Amino acid sequence: MSKKKIRVLIAKPGLDGHDRGAKVVARALRDAGMEVIYTGIRQTPEMIVQSALQEDVDVIGLSCLSGAHLELFDDVMQGLRDRNMDSVNVIAGGIIPEDDILELQKIGVKAVFGPGTPTAEIVDAVEKLVKGTD
Repeated sequence: MSKKKIRVLIAKPGLDGHDRGAKVVARALRDAGMEVIYTGIRQTPEMIVQSALQEDVDVIGLSCLSGAHLELFDDVMQGLRDRNMDSVNVIAGGIIPEDDILELQKIGVKAVFGPGTPTAEIVDAVEKLVKGTD
């Protein structure tokens, strides 16, 4: 019996066009044996939620460098709740001030990774979230 691969959607909400970090994380997750769907830049929260629904993902990774993370990520979380997709884990990365991390956790973001986070740490966190050990 083959083990089900973890499915991760990596998305860049808003007008942020800098996606190098998102691509690095996507590749690291793929190299760790996960199925990764990268939506590309300039996605609306609705587009991200719709992609997550269509792709039946376990995790959504949101990357934001524009400073609009609180509003954009909240819109994604609301879209997931509206579609009863509470089982989808959401993680975030990018330029996110320390003061905003608690706010993101309050709306349901499970983990926040800043610049320079080792990719192995992100892979480990995703595996733990999906297994329910974190």
